[in-house]
Amino acid sequence: MDGTMFDNMMVHHRAWQKKLQEYDIHLTIEEVKAKIHGVNVEIIEREFPGRFTDDEKVELANGKEATYREIYAPEIELLPGLAELFHELKRRNIPMGVGSAAPPENVEFVLNTLDLWHYFDAIKHADDVQKGKPNPEVFLKVAEELGIDPSECVIFEDTPTGAKAAENAGAEVILVTTTHPKEEFETGYNITRFISDFTEVTVEELLDM
Repeated sequence: MDGTMFDNMMVHHRAWQKKLQEYDIHLTIEEVKAKIHGVNVEIIEREFPGRFTDDEKVELANGKEATYREIYAPEIELLPGLAELFHELKRRNIPMGVGSAAPPENVEFVLNTLDLWHYFDAIKHADDVQKGKPNPEVFLKVAEELGIDPSECVIFEDTPTGAKAAENAGAEVILVTTTHPKEEFETGYNITRFISDFTEVTVEELLDM
């Protein structure tokens, strides 16, 4: 969802930077971009081991997401070409799902704001999984709810961690370069192509994969 449906990862980076400053943790945007990815509580424990209690981790994570929604609300929009792609896939009865590391409040925020619920047959978020990306759990649960083998799915991702999760699920991957340029991806990941937005992909191309 984030970074694939929306070019919003820099908003998340800004929110993390702002919230961490309240705890006297000062990171540049480049440091945030390099280090902060995945499920919030896992991020906090990984990057700041032992610094926060469990309650403080939840408080920090929730506060960061509230800051994100406040910053992003006035500027939220789908990536170019995605609304048209959604409409055509739905018209052809092609099942679609969302598998996101975002908390449910963020998923609801964007799907409600842009009225997108009706496009999706399966939606999974951070509260639905035990392990975050690159573990493929979220994608496997989406595929299971869609009733489709993961190997028959095409997953759009924007980060190395997400692309690895998609590869681990056994799906083909299209990489959207909103967050990371093509050069940041090593060989592998089962990436079939790179796109900058959804004007560069058609339903016919997806069906031929």
